Amino acid sequence: MTKNNKTLFRILKIRFHIFFRKYPSSIFILKWLFISLVTGILIGSASAFFLKSLEWVTDFRENNQWIIFLLPLGGFLVGLLYHYYGKDVEKGNNLLIDNIHHSGKTIPFKMAPFVYLGTIITHLFGGSAGREGTALQMAAAIADQFSKPFRLTKDERKILIIASISAGFGSVFGTPLAGAIFGLEVFLIGRIRYNSLFPAIAASVIADLVTKFWKAHHTHYHIDFVPEISFLNILYAVLAGIFFGICAAIFSKSLHKTSLFFKSKIPYAPLRPLVGGIIVASAVFLAGTTKYIGLGIPTILQSFDQQLQAYDFAVKMIFTIITLAAGFKGGEVTPLFFIGAALGNALAFVIPLPLALLAGIGFVAVFSGATNTPIACTIMAIELFGIECGVYAAIACTVSYLFSGKNSIYQSQIIGEPKNIRFTIDIGKKLNEL
Repeated sequence: MTKNNKTLFRILKIRFHIFFRKYPSSIFILKWLFISLVTGILIGSASAFFLKSLEWVTDFRENNQWIIFLLPLGGFLVGLLYHYYGKDVEKGNNLLIDNIHHSGKTIPFKMAPFVYLGTIITHLFGGSAGREGTALQMAAAIADQFSKPFRLTKDERKILIIASISAGFGSVFGTPLAGAIFGLEVFLIGRIRYNSLFPAIAASVIADLVTKFWKAHHTHYHIDFVPEISFLNILYAVLAGIFFGICAAIFSKSLHKTSLFFKSKIPYAPLRPLVGGIIVASAVFLAGTTKYIGLGIPTILQSFDQQLQAYDFAVKMIFTIITLAAGFKGGEVTPLFFIGAALGNALAFVIPLPLALLAGIGFVAVFSGATNTPIACTIMAIELFGIECGVYAAIACTVSYLFSGKNSIYQSQIIGEPKNIRFTIDIGKKLNEL
């Protein structure tokens, strides 16, 4: 290196040093942009592969419905896999939340292939489950493998897991902003870690772009008419939100109680999904339709433009609770979309708001109440349905969040701030003051 080059290098070094001292956040941004780029590419690719696989097995099942009768066998195989080789990752999404609250060992990478296989088997043979749980677990298992190579501290590792949850959610649903906020909102009810905001947004956006690059398919929804905001329409949205919140609470409570029932009555874990599979497969045969199994996307789309059976949301709820409580893999969110959209569709009989609008706000509001993520769900409504429905979605999601109480599909969630403040008055003290 020549003398002039050495001098130039020193000058640049000094200037960079001055710049980073003046703008310390720039180091944080560059560091997490790089980490988000690496993990986002991998997570987005994994989500794309998962979505394409899910689309293929769903089409195969619908064209070969005899395979549904093999659901008990598929459940038994999933049960064996997790019982003998996957007990350390069996907690699923709750394991991710636990690692945010109490930093433990690196999330085993096997969580990703295990939950992928479990979910594909569930959908291939006709279980009623979703996809968000799989996307989140795959994302976190992939991202956490970089916590040691990148020499992340405990707090930085928490940020990494939050960002990976955001990336998994945003990429699997095609809603990067909602995904970012979901990762920030889901683990601690009532509080948001703003030091994770940039990594969550960056990872979610990058993962979503990569998923789209691989041409993975996302479902598009449409609300054709949104009425003007009025006092009466706001009251209707509040009323709908109450129903959605109660529905979310019933789903969460029933899921946990049914899971405990299976565990208490069937000690040998692999037999639980076998029995659950027999129940679900038999119910499909008796119902004479496959609309209540799998993701249920066709029925969700129908809920926006035609009247469904008023009981569709309840039947889907039962199918999903039995499937997941028995030990099948997947997720709760897409079934919650079905339940919420179908319930909103049914409420059109009694609430004078447009059918598509009620289906749309139900789609996100039941999810909001079941996961305690009202901000993410409001943003999701705007990303999926358009800004016009934003006020109605915000009202319904918030009311649902409040009316769902302390219930959640994620048992590891911790209450950071109570949902409401209860004022208690010591009458005796007040009388003494008088």
